[in-house]
Amino acid sequence: MFRRAAATVLPALMALATTPARATDCAFEPQGEGHVIDVIDGRSFRLSDGREIKLAGIEPVATDGTKAGRAIVAGKDVSLRGEDDAPDRYGRQSAFVFLAGSETPVQSLLLKEGAALVSSEIAEKACANALLTAEATARAAKKGIWAGSPVIKNAESTDDILAGIGRFMLVEGTVLTVRQAGATTYLNFGRRWTRDFAVTISRRNMPAIESASITLKSLENQRIRVRGYVEAHPGPRIEVVRTGQIEVLSGN
Repeated sequence: MFRRAAATVLPALMALATTPARATDCAFEPQGEGHVIDVIDGRSFRLSDGREIKLAGIEPVATDGTKAGRAIVAGKDVSLRGEDDAPDRYGRQSAFVFLAGSETPVQSLLLKEGAALVSSEIAEKACANALLTAEATARAAKKGIWAGSPVIKNAESTDDILAGIGRFMLVEGTVLTVRQAGATTYLNFGRRWTRDFAVTISRRNMPAIESASITLKSLENQRIRVRGYVEAHPGPRIEVVRTGQIEVLSGN
């Protein structure tokens, strides 16, 4: 098993909070209230008024998420907060969800049980930091998914990563080179550029990276952890569109 270094998140971006997520950490606009009548899967449930709610900011983990979600929200009154209450293409409303009388998002509760992973979609730093802290709590305690086979994949294990094409994944390794080809910057983790794992950043997403004072070239020879959906082009790739997808690890 490859060495896992403790995370030291990019200073200008994601200094992890020391307390669990609170309403002030994910203080988005109110989106209403409701009563949960059905838990559909690890990150979605249905309210008594017919709305289907998708838990923002997390990626569910197989049946663990569904079981944990049912234990936490089934039959409960909840309030919703978020940036936008418009439904997605599946008709689901994405929101941060709070049990009645609680200031802790349901997302944080699931993460602390090891029943979910922090997604790559949260741009608001305080909220992302708090969710990452909840995830780290479960990882340290080896709860849920963290109790079994390695969740974080080794960047050198190309076949292992390729087996997860189309799925959300955490990959950790040392950046060998940082190179630009056309409108894309590559963080390469191996010398076989068409076969080994790499992180890609398109030119249109560079302003977000630069605004966080991240110098990509400085990541060479640094050990990082990246999260996102794995694609094959033809080797395994994760595209970074938000700075929160990258963590620089201590012990480099």
